[in-house]
Amino acid sequence: MSFDVLFNQFMSGIARAALLFLVASGLSLTFGVLRVLNFSHGSLYMLGAFITYSIWKFLLIPVVGFYVATVLAALIMGGVGVLIEYFLLRRLYARGWPEQLLATYAIVLIITDIVKWGWAGEFLSIPRPVPFKGAVFLFGFPFPSYNFFIIILGLIVVVFLWWLVYKTRLGDIIRAAAHDREMVSALGIPIPWLFTLIFVLGSMIAGLSGAVTAPFGAIALGMDIEIIVECFAVVVIGGMGSLPGTLLGSLIVGQVYAFGIMFKPELALAFIFMVMAAVLIIRPWGIFGRPER
Repeated sequence: MSFDVLFNQFMSGIARAALLFLVASGLSLTFGVLRVLNFSHGSLYMLGAFITYSIWKFLLIPVVGFYVATVLAALIMGGVGVLIEYFLLRRLYARGWPEQLLATYAIVLIITDIVKWGWAGEFLSIPRPVPFKGAVFLFGFPFPSYNFFIIILGLIVVVFLWWLVYKTRLGDIIRAAAHDREMVSALGIPIPWLFTLIFVLGSMIAGLSGAVTAPFGAIALGMDIEIIVECFAVVVIGGMGSLPGTLLGSLIVGQVYAFGIMFKPELALAFIFMVMAAVLIIRPWGIFGRPER
């Protein structure tokens, strides 16, 4: 097999990993602080993609329409996150994971019906923005410009989240709340509003991920389930609530999927879960995760 084919698959895996990180980082952040398994995270991603399409179609501005639609979709999904956290999840923090999963799965069904009602379940697409319609050459090999844009955006989000979590006072509070929320509350920090902020940030990241996915592939019903399954694999492999773990898990899943598609397409997802099963056997809390006390 030629080097150019292998290199192309490797870069496709990196692009897939960047997209997975964009989605899974919000999921991991939410779990790390709120300790909520948010099964509806993929639905927020899907709704963000559909909203991006509608805003883009309404604006019809060739040069900047997609970028405006992306920002607005992320902000709208942040607003949806406020509603979900305040009216539902805030009442479930003291409950067990079964209740949380059932509640967030109910949100999945609600958002699915909203998409069916609002967009009739059609397959939609957005053309790639003008600066990213062609290809860039890496080591002499062509690579789609938009895939490269996804990679750069993923790196920007990595740096932003690292700065937020490890270099700011808010990050200190977030990490403290993840380990001992009672202690943080005793210091006078309003835990409910901290949780709202974290969930809104996760929802905005989900909306942003859905928006940038719109030109990457088809916008359709079911894209939420497809992505959330892979994202759960990412956070399980890397470690629930760990930002470095989410990054490493995304790289592993992206490469396994890319080369699985090349060698045995029908088993590409199976290869991912084989890796996840191996990690669970060897290190049940994930590569960068910590055992539950």
